[in-house]
Amino acid sequence: MPRAQEIEIVAEMVANVMTVYVAPGDTVAPGDTVVLLESMKMEIPVVSEHGGTVTGLWVGPGDVVQDGDVLLSLGA
Repeated sequence: MPRAQEIEIVAEMVANVMTVYVAPGDTVAPGDTVVLLESMKMEIPVVSEHGGTVTGLWVGPGDVVQDGDVLLSLGA
């Protein structure tokens, strides 16, 4: 049986992770805010474009992320 495809949600800029709103096993709907980033004193919500279950969480509050870093993974 093929494994369900995972979707990666990535950072779109260099930023600090302020808040993570999800944990592994949580269900996410399209449009849900999953992470709050901060860059240049601006808060940037990371919104999921897809629904699914959080299968991997790769960042936590206080982490610094680079453009393209994977924040979390979603499975169907």
